[in-house]
Amino acid sequence: MSTSDTVKRQIIYGNDKAGKTYAFNQNHDPSQIAQMWFQTSPEGLVLFVVFYTQACRWSRCLGCNLPSKVSQEHVDYRSLMQQVDNLFADPEVQRRRNAVRKVILSNNGSVLDEDTLSSTALMYLIARLNQYLPNLSMLCMESRPEYVEIAELEFISRALAEGDTPTSLEIAIGFEAFDDHIRNDVFDKGLTLKVFESLAEKLARYHFSLKCYFMQKPVPGISDPDAVADIHNAIDYLSRVSKEFGATINMHLNPTYAATGTALETAFKAGDYLPPRLEDVARAAEAGRGKPLSIFIGLSDEGLAVPGGSFLTHDNHWMIDPLEEFNRTQNFDILNTITRTAAK
Repeated sequence: MSTSDTVKRQIIYGNDKAGKTYAFNQNHDPSQIAQMWFQTSPEGLVLFVVFYTQACRWSRCLGCNLPSKVSQEHVDYRSLMQQVDNLFADPEVQRRRNAVRKVILSNNGSVLDEDTLSSTALMYLIARLNQYLPNLSMLCMESRPEYVEIAELEFISRALAEGDTPTSLEIAIGFEAFDDHIRNDVFDKGLTLKVFESLAEKLARYHFSLKCYFMQKPVPGISDPDAVADIHNAIDYLSRVSKEFGATINMHLNPTYAATGTALETAFKAGDYLPPRLEDVARAAEAGRGKPLSIFIGLSDEGLAVPGGSFLTHDNHWMIDPLEEFNRTQNFDILNTITRTAAK
């Protein structure tokens, strides 16, 4: 059995274990990336790129349907290199390339898993980043911890150093929930605090940064106050880890939506789940004031929510611009204003 067939079996197993019913994006042109968008952060303009590859082999996280944007089958390195070429030929990327300060690389799984994203294509991408983004200051790569190898990161870091500006490296992992029972028994993330702390210590030793994705209210059966408390506990924990290891940590806080083809869709349609309110997300993030970490609040459901199952509503649209300003500035007074206004 080939490696790609083994990965496919793992994907099918994970989806079946989580009761997922979505289809994969098998008709997508393999020479084109899956998604791309721009966002702003304290680092400046961010280019977020999702490459079209074989899906995340874990694929069992309860509310996640991100693999539906990619392929169940293997995507070869030649197609991935074409995706890189087409990315940099995109008119919007060409227009804004001098302003891009950070790139986040994703394949809705692990870009450091060489069985789903070819090492050849990854090295080719890094060369093109050096060539076409002269002011790049940070490269962030999404991965599960088990695929993070320090020797590989050192090589990537040396390659990035050959660009026009100093470029640091950040690894992004999905943490999702702080409560261990919710994270591993319910959501099925498969991440222990021991594994996380080992990763944080290694990255800090080599001066690589760490981004942690959290989901507010990620499972059915959790109340809004408990969801806020879980993020508060996560902020306290990440702060302790940052201080202990000297790690640079960012929390990327995503409000959860009821994703198509997942258990959250079933719970939402049965009236057993509602997405978090944006004012509660702001209230949760407020706990980061004065802490040694930055916070970025996700404000997109990427078009993957069932009708009515998004955290974005007509009533909370007024919060978007202030929250985007918070992402740019880390001004916690903005969050306080949102929570006080929403309470009136």
